[in-house]
Amino acid sequence: MSRARGALAAAAIAAALALYAWTFLRAESQQALGVLVVLGVAGGVVATRTRVLDRLPAVPERVSQAFALLAVAALCLALRQDDFELLLVARVLIVVIACLGLHIQLGYAGVLNFAGASFFGVGGYTAAVLSRATGLPHLIVLLVGGAMAAAIGTLIVVPVLRTRGHYAALITIAFALLFRTFLEVNDALGGPQGLKLREIRIGPWRFNDPVEVGPFDGSFYVNYLALLLILLAIAWIFVQRLERSWIGIDLDAVRLDETAAAAFGLDIARWKTVAFTLGNFLLGVAGAVSAHMVGFIAPNNYSFGESLVLVSILLLGGVGNPWGVALASAIIVVLPEKLQVLQEYRFLLFAAMVVLILIFRPVGLLPRQMRRLEGLRGRT
Repeated sequence: MSRARGALAAAAIAAALALYAWTFLRAESQQALGVLVVLGVAGGVVATRTRVLDRLPAVPERVSQAFALLAVAALCLALRQDDFELLLVARVLIVVIACLGLHIQLGYAGVLNFAGASFFGVGGYTAAVLSRATGLPHLIVLLVGGAMAAAIGTLIVVPVLRTRGHYAALITIAFALLFRTFLEVNDALGGPQGLKLREIRIGPWRFNDPVEVGPFDGSFYVNYLALLLILLAIAWIFVQRLERSWIGIDLDAVRLDETAAAAFGLDIARWKTVAFTLGNFLLGVAGAVSAHMVGFIAPNNYSFGESLVLVSILLLGGVGNPWGVALASAIIVVLPEKLQVLQEYRFLLFAAMVVLILIFRPVGLLPRQMRRLEGLRGRT
């Protein structure tokens, strides 16, 4: 009975959040948006202070995930003819997938990556080159984009393993700067002007065509959103299974104390390489989908500033909590686009958010929950 009440509460929360998101995306006046922002902040503060969510009956994680996925799908259907709003939702999903990659690196293994946008760009440029020069199916192209980002990441991880702390972070910063310079001087990759991409095609399914199924019609962005929801579900399940496996426990041990982990026989280099490779694969896949959806890529899209935005999302949401990643991604992507007065100051907004979070709530909006070890018996 309590489990049924918990499922009902999870469904109600997902529906309320979807309704709030629909209202926010559809709001036009800056005054209405300001009121919605205040209501959202007030609701978050009240929920945090009263711990109302902790008092709800427990519900299996997969049930919450299913309701969240259905809520996003319902939101997309409700906005099916609004191109701008659908584009914002699609960008949020892409950023969530990309930040899940950084989530594996920093949240699990403690590897700080300030070149997230660069690996995102590796996936995008790989997709651009393959789609222009080969006839590979686009699903394969997306996977190759992720594999290329992972492969290049294995080269970067070698010097990262030889350093610690801020020195390791400086290596990723250097790679981010070198990557953008490489793109700008490489005429084969379009130089500063960038490259155009064709739409994604899967069999007869052409993603840039409007959706028309009987009486149902919608924007072409619905096609990309359907693909992104599938990719997000796969990435989310993978990240959750990784955390709950013995691999996740080993990664946690490496993050918390490398010396103690090595004393107990853990291979520090191997686990950091695994986390860095897996995270960059998700970044590359997200970058490949984004490049096809936008139809154009250029070096300016993958600047060091964009990498800082991805890191700020992790800090804002709560390092190690994928739900926090999703919430922070929505805030960081949607808020500056809807509140026009913030567009020219968005990097200032991100910096202020990070500073305030580090001062007043260093664990983030949704801190990571205590690990549960049930069901992890039988390790060999």
